[in-house]
Amino acid sequence: MNSVLNKVLLIIGMSCASLPVALAQNSYPNQPIRLIVGYSPGGSVDIVAREYAQHLGQLLNQSVVVENRGGASGTIAAQAVARSKPDGYTLYFVASPTVTITPALQDTSFDPLKDFQPVSSVVSYTNVLLVNAETPYKDIQALVADAKANPGKLTYGSAGVGASNHLSGELLEENAGIEMTHVPYKGNAPAQSDLIANRITILFDLNTTAKSLVESGRLKALAVTSRERNPMFLDIPTMIEAGYPNFIFEGWLGVLAPAGAPNEVINALSDATKKILANEAFRERMHASGYTIVESTPKQLHDRIAQEGKQFRDLAKRANLRQP
Repeated sequence: MNSVLNKVLLIIGMSCASLPVALAQNSYPNQPIRLIVGYSPGGSVDIVAREYAQHLGQLLNQSVVVENRGGASGTIAAQAVARSKPDGYTLYFVASPTVTITPALQDTSFDPLKDFQPVSSVVSYTNVLLVNAETPYKDIQALVADAKANPGKLTYGSAGVGASNHLSGELLEENAGIEMTHVPYKGNAPAQSDLIANRITILFDLNTTAKSLVESGRLKALAVTSRERNPMFLDIPTMIEAGYPNFIFEGWLGVLAPAGAPNEVINALSDATKKILANEAFRERMHASGYTIVESTPKQLHDRIAQEGKQFRDLAKRANLRQP
């Protein structure tokens, strides 16, 4: 009798031992996934998020619902995801400034490194150095020469203190050894209007919105801030090519999960993202929109957030930048 009972218990034990593996392989996802976006529907981040969500849903054979929680430069969405259950069913489609620039300028209710588990970056974008089409500047060297000859005379616009184009202007001053005057606006649109009207000297604008202004002949592009040339501006040099090897300012979009998400969930999402980024239709759509595909492991994205966060904290300290 005891031998029979022992055999039964042994079989049960072996079955239980294999249960976590089976669950890890087969149970996720067994319900719809929410992909939180920190910006309004129809915007550039939202468009990429919805394209990603469609492909992710097909690969995981599960619905992926995009949920927009706009406001406060993405921090409202970040806070919601950071406080959500870490089960892989609530994800954050993040624009990098929310976890690299904003925490460097103000106190946030989340810690970019402690409250999230990175999955992967998806695409990167760049800023483009724009000038009025009527200005005599043919390249960045001519602009810098004028700025050195007239300290403080040249002006650069931005979408506000701490915006990516503001920090791009600060980086230009540091790297070129020049002094310009910052003119903050309440958004990019009024800054673009004043550059077209020749009321300010330069504006660092997103490549996705700069393209039409350059193609129409209203503005002229002198350089891009990415590590490599951007698909939308292949004939425009990078700041590195223009002689400033330390001038790299790339934004990126990626996927984060709440801290504590199971490794098997992160691995499943990471593997699915690799397949999405290798998908030709997805790649063509992103390139047509001016983005560069940027794949990463969870650790690589964690390290990038840490490195860029430090870069912007140091820059904010040097430039005495702080938001309330």
